[in-house]
Amino acid sequence: MAEVNLKLELSSLLKLQTIDSDIHVLRNEKEAKPQEVKALEAVFEEKKQGVVNLEKKSLDLQKYKKDRELELASKEEAAKKFQNQLGSLKTNKEYQTMLQEIRSVKADVSVIEDKILEIFDQLDKVKLEIELEKQNFEKEEKIFNEDKRKIENRVKEIDDLLIQLEAQRKLFTPEISPKILSQYERILCNRDGLAIVKVENESCQGCNMLVTPQVINLIKMYEHIVVCEMCSRILYINEGD
Repeated sequence: MAEVNLKLELSSLLKLQTIDSDIHVLRNEKEAKPQEVKALEAVFEEKKQGVVNLEKKSLDLQKYKKDRELELASKEEAAKKFQNQLGSLKTNKEYQTMLQEIRSVKADVSVIEDKILEIFDQLDKVKLEIELEKQNFEKEEKIFNEDKRKIENRVKEIDDLLIQLEAQRKLFTPEISPKILSQYERILCNRDGLAIVKVENESCQGCNMLVTPQVINLIKMYEHIVVCEMCSRILYINEGD
């Protein structure tokens, strides 16, 4: 009678293991989802930074342009002041010196004006780059939101599946003695979701360790639960093999 009962309990354990294996896979998948979201966010933020960098470049150019415009106004004011002073000069030397100052200031004005024109060109280019980058970013944002939504939907799907599997699990646990169930669940927790394994070709299918004929005979006797000496998983044998 004990033999039949242990066979039945092992049969129930195998059914339970099938469910628990699915639960283990789903839980691992769910645990990985936050990292998937973080990876998506990291890529998204990197692409978003492209727009930010271009906008900063545009602001820097505008500030530089404003500084050059102030410098230009200062130079033009100086040139005007020197020009007004020409009539009050008394010697030819003073006059020539002032003319040289005026020419130098006008040369500076010309250089600054060229710089300002260059800045206008750069601002036009950056403006176009920003528009294109924003267009690309909008596409990337849609892709990001869609990928994130898929992950969130998958998590909800996993939660629903886990609820179903937990309900199925409860159908088999009453068929197993509390002692054996406790041993099984302890192994399940410590051995990566796999607690009961088949002996095939005289090897444990959990760790591939050789199982001696004596151990195989013990399994076939069904007097008590037999575990692998290496990985501590519960061993069973298909009688028809």
